[in-house]
Amino acid sequence: MRQASQSDARKKDTREKIQLGGLIAKAGLRYEKRALLLGLLIDGASRIAANEAERERLTAIGSDAFSNDPE
Repeated sequence: MRQASQSDARKKDTREKIQLGGLIAKAGLRYEKRALLLGLLIDGASRIAANEAERERLTAIGSDAFSNDPE
């Protein structure tokens, strides 16, 4: 039973990482260096932690990008 639970957790973690990688590709950053990507994410995290208006602005940009997806 414990082994099945660990397997499910590992599968969930893998799926989440694949989805996050898809966001990098969707943003057009697939070929950027990993250090740059990490820097962007760290900077963004600090900006949204300190500024609710920035969080809302970036959320709107992301929502717009998702709404432009062909279904």
